[in-house]
Amino acid sequence: MLTLPLAYSLRNLWARRLTTALTAGGMALVVFVFAAVLMLDEGLRTTLVATGSDDNVVVIRRSSETEVQSGVERVQAAIVESLPEVALGDGGAILASKESVVLISLYKRGTTKPANVIIRGAGPQGLQLRPQVRLVAGRMFRPGSNEIIAGRAIAERFERAGLGERLRFGGQEWLVVGVFDAGRTGFDSEIWGDADTLMQSFRRTAYSSMVFKLADPTRFAAVKTAIEADPRLTLEAKRETRFYADQSETLSKFISILGVTLSLIFSVGAVIGAMITMYAAVASRVGEIGTLRALGFRRSSILFAFLGESLLLALVGGVAGLVLASFMQLVTISTMNWQSFAELAFSFTLTPAIVAKSLGFALFMGFVGGFLPAFRAARLNIVDALRAA
Repeated sequence: MLTLPLAYSLRNLWARRLTTALTAGGMALVVFVFAAVLMLDEGLRTTLVATGSDDNVVVIRRSSETEVQSGVERVQAAIVESLPEVALGDGGAILASKESVVLISLYKRGTTKPANVIIRGAGPQGLQLRPQVRLVAGRMFRPGSNEIIAGRAIAERFERAGLGERLRFGGQEWLVVGVFDAGRTGFDSEIWGDADTLMQSFRRTAYSSMVFKLADPTRFAAVKTAIEADPRLTLEAKRETRFYADQSETLSKFISILGVTLSLIFSVGAVIGAMITMYAAVASRVGEIGTLRALGFRRSSILFAFLGESLLLALVGGVAGLVLASFMQLVTISTMNWQSFAELAFSFTLTPAIVAKSLGFALFMGFVGGFLPAFRAARLNIVDALRAA
């Protein structure tokens, strides 16, 4: 069976450069939206999952979804701290941090728009438990003082949250003595201070959560059972990575649903555009199709040739859309996390899976838009086609 070479389809697309560019441009915009939404979702997920460490365990009050809703009594924290699965650091120090989390409202720089920001009171081991957090300016806060350190995203985006500036909350004034970088994780959107000092300021008697490192990461199931089965404790334990992944669930679902809906709506326009382009190509090449059929090319060859043109058109649009979307990785956005009701900054993240999905989506649009015109071309009668020429 004679088959038409790929060069034939390429030459025809090149011969109709303006139409090809306009149709591919429409598909590129659809793929851009589709890829950008996936990158947004991936960026959110990556930011929150990377916030935690797999060998750290977060303990919160049972049925609490966030640290803000949780409460861990001092006695309960002491019981958890005494479990043999909790790792010990240098000098026999218990690698656990009893933490308090509250929300305050701050104004973004240059605007009058307030946003909720997490204030985390951390214990002496809080920084050691999060190796991804490192001070990039200033120094660590002193326990018992009104000193705080701010995540890079907070210091850059919020008024009076930069190094050496003063914030007022909890009825007191707090000096920002350090700025930390948490490796683009959720901690970048937090302010940290001494747990006990912050609890006094906010008149709290219970911690919000407790974080500890496992001496043996494989013992998580045992320590989870020990905590949740102890009648003295009304707590539940999660791996820190799982805990933060759960925080992204609601927002991730919203982004996915919104993105898929928008992409489907836009894709209808792109498919119609591809269909019109391919129908026009068939109409202008009726004589050529008749000649090919007279030379011995079968209907299936004509079908695959025109379908190939449509798929190539979609591939060009898909690649262009992905190139445009890749620049979104340079953008950092912030939004409210609906789980914690706090501001969260994160970036678009492009992965090989997103590239594959986007190109697959583009080819699907090309197939749907090109099949009917290709089928029509394949069904043309040789005599009628030559007569029309």
